[in-house]
Amino acid sequence: MSRAARRKLAFDPIDEAARQWGLRWDAVPQMHAVTSLMRVQQLVLAQLDDLLRPHGLTFARYEALVLLVFSRNGALPLGRMGERLQVHPTSVTSIVDRLEAAGHVVRRRHPEDGRAVLAEITEDGRAVVERATADLVAARFALGALPVEDLAALSELLRPVRGAAGDF
Repeated sequence: MSRAARRKLAFDPIDEAARQWGLRWDAVPQMHAVTSLMRVQQLVLAQLDDLLRPHGLTFARYEALVLLVFSRNGALPLGRMGERLQVHPTSVTSIVDRLEAAGHVVRRRHPEDGRAVLAEITEDGRAVVERATADLVAARFALGALPVEDLAALSELLRPVRGAAGDF
């Protein structure tokens, strides 16, 4: 069933879960916040993937292409891509496999390290990034319900959580 066709609930299920949680356990504000955060992540990712699907991309593949666009030479070792994208090496391999099959990247031997493999963005990959980015920007990255000043505040609010987790 599509999101548009889904029947809306008459109550906020996260508020109800928090109420029920509070009858049994502590840390209700933390449970409410993390559940809200995870739900918003699901909703936003689904909308981003819907926007990227016509370009033959998922958000993970889009992020990989953007990373290559941002790189100095349009190419990075797969290991470095995994570090920067903060994903497991097998995930990077899968992402690059799909991008290579679509003609968006090519694999090359690293010129200085014969053990390393580079993913290099193609002209087609650069073009699809431009088109996909235009769609994401037009859709305000699925965060159009929030004013810009709230987006900055949200980013700053989450920074200590990321820092405490060793994200940077």
